[in-house]
Amino acid sequence: MDKALLIQLLGSAVAVSLLVAIAAWARIPRPTPPLGARSARALLAEEFPDDPVDTLWIAADGAGLIARSGERALVAWRKGDGYVARDLAWSAALAAKTHNGFVVVKTADGAPRLALKDGVWPPPQLVSPNFVSGEAAA
Repeated sequence: MDKALLIQLLGSAVAVSLLVAIAAWARIPRPTPPLGARSARALLAEEFPDDPVDTLWIAADGAGLIARSGERALVAWRKGDGYVARDLAWSAALAAKTHNGFVVVKTADGAPRLALKDGVWPPPQLVSPNFVSGEAAA
């Protein structure tokens, strides 16, 4: 093995090691701060720009939210270093089941678990006079 081939081999090994290190660093999730009222509304304005928010509920740990926009529920939850946002029928959000202090909201492509503050679903601020226990009032 001559000197030029050895230098080329070492250079390639260093380059591959550097690429592996960059790929490993890029996969480290960035810390996502918990949602507050202002950041939740900013997230909803970005994800659902045409939907006015009637009421807003933020999970106890700040890792998700459910908002009402007319007869639709806007749901967002932390996934990796960002948020996933979906919408569904408001009645489906009110009918979500609770399990071990979390509300599990079934969406088309997932079922986020959002932490409850007091273990009650739906919270009083989300229930309007038109709804009783998740069903339309007669």
